[in-house]
Amino acid sequence: QVRLVESGGGSVQPGGSLRLSCAASGDIFRINQMDWYRQAPGKQRELVATSTRGGATDYADYVKGRFTVSRDNAKNAVYLQMNSLQPEDTAVYYCYANLRRTGSTWYTAYWGQGTQVTVSS
Repeated sequence: QVRLVESGGGSVQPGGSLRLSCAASGDIFRINQMDWYRQAPGKQRELVATSTRGGATDYADYVKGRFTVSRDNAKNAVYLQMNSLQPEDTAVYYCYANLRRTGSTWYTAYWGQGTQVTVSS
């Protein structure tokens, strides 16, 4: 069984910072892509940042220059450093992983349960 667990969410004032973490555990052979998504109330889930196993990263335009995604392949973990947070960043943030389980020959998508980020004065 595979689990993705996010942590680090909370409430912060505009201009503040938070660091989200996501750790994958279970019978994991290899993780390819690990991404961050978010979903605000009444809106669709949207991509925030992507990271490949090789270290390549990409960002949605609305977070470029403010958010930084990083990986620790040895720990099966991905992080999201969020700076200069604004009220429009308020959402539930989800971790996504495309991974191969031990004994499997294909990659499968997994999601974490989400962590709430609230930006308000």
